[in-house]
Amino acid sequence: MSGKSSVFDMIGPVMIGPSSSHTAGVVRIARAAIRVLGGKPDHADITFYNSFARTYEGHGSDKAIIAGLMDFKTDDAKIKQAFELAEENKLTYKFKSIGNASVYHPNTIKLNLTKGEQKVEVIGESLGGGLINISFVDGFIADFSAQSHTLIIKANDTSGAIAFISSVIAQEKANIATMSVSRKGKNDQACHVIEMDSGLQPITIEYLKSLPWIKEIIYIPDIDL
Repeated sequence: MSGKSSVFDMIGPVMIGPSSSHTAGVVRIARAAIRVLGGKPDHADITFYNSFARTYEGHGSDKAIIAGLMDFKTDDAKIKQAFELAEENKLTYKFKSIGNASVYHPNTIKLNLTKGEQKVEVIGESLGGGLINISFVDGFIADFSAQSHTLIIKANDTSGAIAFISSVIAQEKANIATMSVSRKGKNDQACHVIEMDSGLQPITIEYLKSLPWIKEIIYIPDIDL
């Protein structure tokens, strides 16, 4: 996760109980995931790993994740009625738990979301105090906190791509806080994840989308997750 945590981060946000990891962090993972998807899902397959797998029902993480998928904030009293409201909103979902996955953080959730023809897989970790890390997006390493303006670019693994994208962002005087690039194989598609201190204008996003070697852009503005 990028940046330094303040004492206010560790105290955590105003939230519906019982704990920041099991409610606030979970809500934020879901809210980040629906922004990666581009909207609220029609269906969600939700997998809780490790500690979450053993406690998600008793600690309310199941309601928190559904509430987040409907874009409720961490302090929304309606979190307690998430199941009933999901039915009203025609959001369908399935829960699964895997209790011994050593490759994952103790508080990990995988979300496979569907909205019409759109699909996305997001894996997130609740770090305590309401802090989260989105560790994977569609199989690519992501590692962003959802606390900054975040740009996710899927593109051909082209020479000079990193420098070019950085130069476009620099034209807007948007400071890059963190930037990571992962790929699934040599000369395969790459995924650039860029966290910025300030946002980008829509015209800049549209320009990047118009480039033939860029296949997909997801832009998550700085919002209260």
